[in-house]
Amino acid sequence: MAAHRALEQDLRAAIGGEVRFDAGSRAMWSADASNYRGVPIGVIAPRDADDVEAAMAVCRKHDVPVLPVGARTSIAGQAVNTAVAFDFRTHMDRILSVDPDARTATVLPGAVCDAVRDAGKPHGLTFGPDPSTHNRCSIGGMIGNNACGSHSVAWGKTVDNVRSLEVLTYRGERITLGGEGVETGAIPDALRALGAEMAADIQAHVPELTRRVSGYNLDQLVPGQVNLAKALVGTEGTCATILSATVDLVESPPARALAVLGFPDAYTAADNVMIVRAQSPLTIEGMDAGLIAALRALRPGETTSRMLPEGGGWLYVETGGETRAAAEAAARDVATAMKPYTTGSVVVSDPKQMGALWRVREEGAGLLTRSPDGGEAWPGWEDAAVPPERFGTYLREFDRVLERHGRKGIYYGHFGDGCLHVRIDFDLMTKPGIANFRAFMTDAADLVVEHGGSLSGEHGDGQARAELLPRMYPPEIITGFERFKQIWDPDEKMNPGRVVRPATMDENLRVQLGMPTMPDKPKLAFGHDQGSFHRATRRCLGVGKCAIDTGSGVMCPSWNVTKEEKHSTRGRARLLFEMARGEVITGGWQSDEVAESLDLCLSCKGCKSDCPVGVDMAAYKTEFLAQRYRRKLRPRAHYSMGALPRWLRIVGALPAAAVDRLNRLARVPFLAKVAKKAGGIDARRAIPPIARETYTARAAKGAPMSRVPDLGIEPGSRGPLLLWTDTFTDHFDPAIAADAVAVLTALGYRVELPPRTVCCGLTWTSTGQVGAARRVLARSLRAIGPALDAGVPVVGLEPSCTAALRSDAAELLPDDPRVELLGRHVSTFAELLNRHTDELSAVAGQGNGGALVQIHCHQHAELGSEPDRAVLAALGVDATVLDSGCCGLAGNFGFEDGHYDVSMACAERALLPAIRASDDSVAVLADGYSCRTQVRQAGEREPVHLAQIAARALRR
Repeated sequence: MAAHRALEQDLRAAIGGEVRFDAGSRAMWSADASNYRGVPIGVIAPRDADDVEAAMAVCRKHDVPVLPVGARTSIAGQAVNTAVAFDFRTHMDRILSVDPDARTATVLPGAVCDAVRDAGKPHGLTFGPDPSTHNRCSIGGMIGNNACGSHSVAWGKTVDNVRSLEVLTYRGERITLGGEGVETGAIPDALRALGAEMAADIQAHVPELTRRVSGYNLDQLVPGQVNLAKALVGTEGTCATILSATVDLVESPPARALAVLGFPDAYTAADNVMIVRAQSPLTIEGMDAGLIAALRALRPGETTSRMLPEGGGWLYVETGGETRAAAEAAARDVATAMKPYTTGSVVVSDPKQMGALWRVREEGAGLLTRSPDGGEAWPGWEDAAVPPERFGTYLREFDRVLERHGRKGIYYGHFGDGCLHVRIDFDLMTKPGIANFRAFMTDAADLVVEHGGSLSGEHGDGQARAELLPRMYPPEIITGFERFKQIWDPDEKMNPGRVVRPATMDENLRVQLGMPTMPDKPKLAFGHDQGSFHRATRRCLGVGKCAIDTGSGVMCPSWNVTKEEKHSTRGRARLLFEMARGEVITGGWQSDEVAESLDLCLSCKGCKSDCPVGVDMAAYKTEFLAQRYRRKLRPRAHYSMGALPRWLRIVGALPAAAVDRLNRLARVPFLAKVAKKAGGIDARRAIPPIARETYTARAAKGAPMSRVPDLGIEPGSRGPLLLWTDTFTDHFDPAIAADAVAVLTALGYRVELPPRTVCCGLTWTSTGQVGAARRVLARSLRAIGPALDAGVPVVGLEPSCTAALRSDAAELLPDDPRVELLGRHVSTFAELLNRHTDELSAVAGQGNGGALVQIHCHQHAELGSEPDRAVLAALGVDATVLDSGCCGLAGNFGFEDGHYDVSMACAERALLPAIRASDDSVAVLADGYSCRTQVRQAGEREPVHLAQIAARALRR
């Protein structure tokens, strides 16, 4: 990068925003959500239009190309290039104004689609286009791609909703398009002249199709219908940079409902879209049975798909109304009208149920990229569109093209507009595979053109399809595109190689260009990725669900605090991918860029469940730490907190008086400071007090622990049950174990304890000490082996340990047959109690108070929380499950030196404010020891475990 040092220095001097030419930033911006890779020269984040103008002048002086980008969720490769990337999401994301009378919003290019929609809500308005990435994609990116979304049958594409644009050319012309007056100047005049000259060709060869996104909008230049703002929509950053946009807002129905229609197959669903269109709904979305099969295989515990009516293909038909009843009635009318053609229907108007159903559809792109056995599928032929009346025929013929080329694809899409989304199992790693990719793409393009369709119906041409444009348009239109580009960008420095004179579809393929150079010998099993760490690094497709500004949900806590790409799951995955390649990120496992990025990963596992493709950054971090510190001195925290069960085992053997003395010494400021320094613990953290006596020690002496409620069930009548005595419950909160045993005994179980100390090895795993974790877990499995072999249920009280046993043990001991038994026999305390809700509710009754429930991240990711909700309801507890994400402590993370600020910021996003806002009588329920510790150390109140709530409710 020495050649660009002067460019970097000039940019730093010229703008107030960030200038990033470091290897890490270039690696993270080298890919979008497509198959393509283009390492940028550098990345800048301008703060305002003046910064953009100044930066453009510097790039022009150095004769380098530029690439304006938003959320980088583009699927066709238009958001990557060897250029200076202008990142508009970081700073230029404001909504400048909303005019409810004119029904417009004026926004900066980085404004997120959902933020604009939310700004219109108070006025009963919304922004019509809503692609599946609506909660993170930017308006500038939507204008660049001419994005659509599920409501296009009602409100059209982005081009139909743009009022005016303020833009900047590479040569520095600042132009306003649209608005009140008629634009004048060299560029507007040249565009009008081009339209007048080509009018006949445009009218003859540019198809009138609701989902035509391929090529430039030359139809907006025809005399009598000239609209230069709309002409610029869909140009993919190849002509000018957007500084601001005024977009139209449409009336949004106050209430909505969803009719889900079942059909024998997706073909039949497609055959019937015109009948549904006649009902004038807001959406007509389609899914194939393959998507639902993939969902159930990848997420066996999901329940949403059970709501679907019988069938092998489905249409989602959304309706609106002034009231929920009116919207639901409209949806029922649709279901009634379609009854002769369907296999069944379901009408839903509850917002939560509708949201769950929509997530199945919206996450389809991610779900279909990986099969449970690690098989890979890719975009490329992603979103072609044909006239909706021909859609059923097109689907049947498209499947024959797939079959002819030996490919498989599962699809879904905007059936009401004849637009198909599909992920296909292309082989993009070998020369024969890429030849097959080219052949398929060519034949698929010819099929679409044969049906009068568009190569792209939503995501643009980019590099994936621009080469195919001559198959859709005659030479005179292709020449028109070139002339259009020449008027705007005579220097060809705006996102070159896209749309006009494009790179070929098989150049710059990310998987091929990024072939790993590192050995692929991971410490973990990576069973879902066929034993390959390299394969795991390819999971991330860049759809960006980990970088949502609303900050709800579990993924990704550190990004929600810092808003830095390197702290998102996507950013980390990109760095690991490039690390394996070794070209931009050098140094392999010793890469400081990767280490810095992973340092703030909380290993919360939120991404494993919330990422559509199941990226498991916690596992990747474990692998990185294991390899980085192999035969090397480790950070102090790895020896202290990473081996915490070992140290606590020693402390647990001491007399109670000695433990009391240790606790007192830990509160002496000087001694605590020394101890924390030695252990790599942040000085602002308090050392948690250790219990005077563990539960297992007291139970071994036969000491009374907790009064057993009388439920009228014969003791031991339900047989044996093994309680997993995890380190944290046993040494820090033994009263929880006591209450759990009391409840389980009352339910008729004969509660037994392991014959020796057991541990899941999680603290060693999370610090990358894989060998030690493997030994610890193997020893524990030998201890409980007879119980597992006998089919005795095993109940865990600590969610992280229970999740490690049931889901993660296979990564450490993939060949141990007892790991499979763990998956079958280990349950959470709530799952066990959920088998007895009738008995619990009969005794507990109602009116047992309220509870704010903080779900542990590992429970969210691996175990689910539906049993907890059911048990709380049976216990008569009015529970509010917080959408608070990670508590921020996350095991050792929040204690480690340098993590305190991020840890507390995570807690302050939702958890701690919710506790402060609640009445003191409301219990704070947190089964995870980390969550309880975070709440305690924040000084809010004493949290409780479900076992304690259950014991109290039953004793009443």
